[in-house]
Amino acid sequence: MASRLFYGSKAIVWDEYLTGPFGLIAQYSLLKEHEVEKMFTLKGSRLPAADVKNIIFFVRPRLELMDIIAENVLSEDRRGPARDFHILFVPRRSLLCEQRLKDLGVLGSFIHREEYSLDLIPFDGDLLSMESEGAFKECYLESDQTSLYHAAKGLMTLQALYGTIPQIFGKGECARQVANMMIRMKREFTGSQNSIFPVFDNLLLLDRNVDLLTPLATQLTYEGLIDEIYGIQNSYVKLPPEKFAPKKQGDGGKDLPTEAKKLQLNSAEELYAEIRDKNFNAVGSVLSKKAKVISAAFEERHNAKTVGEIKQFVSQLPHMQAARGSLANHTSIAELIKDVTTSEDFFDKLTVEQEFMSGIDTDKVNSYVEECIAQKHPLIKVLRLVCLQSVCNSGLKQKVLDYYKREILQTYGYEHILTLHNLEKAGLLKPQLGGRNNYPTIRKTLRLWMDDVNEQNPTDISYVYSGYAPLSVRLAQLLSRPGWRSIEEVLRILPGPHFEERQPLPTGLQKKRQPGENRITLIFFLGGVTFAEIAALRFLSQLEDGGTEYVIATTKLMNGASWIESLMEKPF
Repeated sequence: MASRLFYGSKAIVWDEYLTGPFGLIAQYSLLKEHEVEKMFTLKGSRLPAADVKNIIFFVRPRLELMDIIAENVLSEDRRGPARDFHILFVPRRSLLCEQRLKDLGVLGSFIHREEYSLDLIPFDGDLLSMESEGAFKECYLESDQTSLYHAAKGLMTLQALYGTIPQIFGKGECARQVANMMIRMKREFTGSQNSIFPVFDNLLLLDRNVDLLTPLATQLTYEGLIDEIYGIQNSYVKLPPEKFAPKKQGDGGKDLPTEAKKLQLNSAEELYAEIRDKNFNAVGSVLSKKAKVISAAFEERHNAKTVGEIKQFVSQLPHMQAARGSLANHTSIAELIKDVTTSEDFFDKLTVEQEFMSGIDTDKVNSYVEECIAQKHPLIKVLRLVCLQSVCNSGLKQKVLDYYKREILQTYGYEHILTLHNLEKAGLLKPQLGGRNNYPTIRKTLRLWMDDVNEQNPTDISYVYSGYAPLSVRLAQLLSRPGWRSIEEVLRILPGPHFEERQPLPTGLQKKRQPGENRITLIFFLGGVTFAEIAALRFLSQLEDGGTEYVIATTKLMNGASWIESLMEKPF
């Protein structure tokens, strides 16, 4: 723990973005044990008063944050007893940032300048994320491979803990680079032989730009829709409070809470674990069944006659009350989501998305998109739809593309020309080259569109988008069975190389699989992953005859809106 470096009482000044990820690995009680007495958010001007010996800044290596730190330090020196300053860069030190602190005249004030390498953060039993918000933009727009290096380092740490992964498969340019870095790091680290029995059988590295389509579509799982509508940040969601206010008789709705309701969402909650990955249309029936079970359990108290029976009922009470609270919360969330999904506009948008994904009218200007622009709907919504159309048509005809660009710039302002340029560079919104649309070939070969989807009792991963099977997950499914040789033609159409590497294991560590024992595949999404893709992979893990269980890692948990937003240039 970094706090062991500094003796005496401490105050931590947090870069606000880091508080969420750190909250998942270190509770305040743990920090208190290490003499952390105060915590502040990094803001300009003076630091709040705190009677401590050490002040530790936890920050990302960003130049604009260095200016704020300098302001804090300079205003500090002029009053009160001297305190020791320290700075911890997450995940790496930056010479550029240290130079900026030097130029501002405060570098000498820091006794320690260290880095805290926070590579992969556990979000759930089968989910790890680096939460690197700029990874996609850095890799595909700025040719900056820093996040790939951290992905490779994170994977090396995992191998040190859980054994060498015997086989590495990959698809995409970034995947190739991460695999190369891992091989190089292993070569440079030859001194010690990893003698841990391997937990994972395979590693699959997947570039986000191999499948640009999936995040653009609206996710239709319960967790996916919560994220689409309210945004899940570091496993927490903030919801409108009025749905969660306790209803009192004759209150007439006075004094409704104004503070957003904050809930943590993960599989530790029994009900959430059961419904998070279901299609939203299948959630209502689960909730009503649960309600009957819970009320029947509470009715049991009337049947408890003996002291022993009453004791047993009382011992189950805390669990039953937690289950009732959980049911009330998820019923409220489901009602909030239903208000959105039953609206006319949601239906219209979904219809257009599904037409694009099934290959209908992708080559001409879409009237619904025109309408959205004319009515000045949120720009991110419009960009998502236009990018989806472009991806489902292997790029748009120049005439159609120019029309969309002109309409967007005239309606939303010319400062967005930089954003359109970014989307083109990322391959999301581009002209069709060579006049060929490869999407139908990809769609048919990989069975990306399924007409008869069973949302209640799914038999295929396409249930997560009510018809569309995520391309990324279909690639993982086909790799596990029958193998990628069966889809060579499609792999050549998709961007970037595909490859396989073997990592030799010392004798005695090779796995002898028992009949019926599943393989475990670690799948790493470079550039981000959506909750719908995670749901689809969990569905494959749970199949009776699937043969493979998946653990998921990524550079960032994201959805279409947060992804497009990360590629938008802020107007000056």
